[in-house]
Amino acid sequence: MVMPTGKKLGYAAWITVCLVWGTTYFAIRIALETVPVSLLAGLRWLGAGVLLTAILPLLGHRLPKPRTWGSLLVLGILMNVGGNGLVVFAQQSVPSGLTAVLVAMVPFWVVLVELAAGGGERLRWRAVTGLLVGFSGIVLLVWPQLGAGGAEGRAFVIGILALQAACLSWALGTSYTKRRTIDASPLAAAAVQMVFAGLLLTAVGSARGDWGALSFSWRSGAAMAYLVIFGSILGYTSYVYALKYLPVSTVSLYAYINPIIAVLLGTLLLAEPFTLRIVFAAVLVFAGVGIVRSQPALPPAAPEEQKAA
Repeated sequence: MVMPTGKKLGYAAWITVCLVWGTTYFAIRIALETVPVSLLAGLRWLGAGVLLTAILPLLGHRLPKPRTWGSLLVLGILMNVGGNGLVVFAQQSVPSGLTAVLVAMVPFWVVLVELAAGGGERLRWRAVTGLLVGFSGIVLLVWPQLGAGGAEGRAFVIGILALQAACLSWALGTSYTKRRTIDASPLAAAAVQMVFAGLLLTAVGSARGDWGALSFSWRSGAAMAYLVIFGSILGYTSYVYALKYLPVSTVSLYAYINPIIAVLLGTLLLAEPFTLRIVFAAVLVFAGVGIVRSQPALPPAAPEEQKAA
């Protein structure tokens, strides 16, 4: 039986998502060498949003109607500013591979947000078990730093907390998306959302006086270009295409592949720590996510849920 062309390209798009989004954590770490946090996230999303807006007509899409912009602004704040912005902030003190592993906690926060919003299933024993297993992995990671003291230990713990705040922000965006109907194509909506988020983050950087600290080396410049073109535009359009032709359960498997790629790149190219404690903690996080995802009728995870990076 010959596979339809659309499905073949759907698998190609899914592979692109797995590979590209797994490398964005590495690119963020490189860009942080010379680019301040707010401007890194802001220029990334602003550049991607402007470029995507420019090519929308070529893809057969129109900009969303102005009446939808308020909802897109809220989504930009929750997902790009709160979600991705906090991930960039955390990577100042948390290794890139470990960041990718912890961002996999998004499904836990989706369950809790949906429960609080009154739209989720009751917490069954399987979900509770998954939550406990996953969060025990986080405790295992931060426990030595809690008693170590010092600026480095405090920065690491703050980074871990920032990552969980990023996951919560993304989960809130997921819940908001489920309760709002936006009359626009996903790509057009994403373009406006990116522009809003980029403007807000750049404004934060300007208020902090970060422009004076901004500089580019060939490494950080290449990393920024990669994040804009590949991480944001190519990654997201591939994700939308994969969702069109493949089951959500198949596409969502990228959430398990991204951290593996991020850990490999961080360990091999950035000499990031890779200890048995980190491995065991990552296993606990993945096991917890797997248990939560296996619960019947679980609210679906947010699009681009690992792309808090």
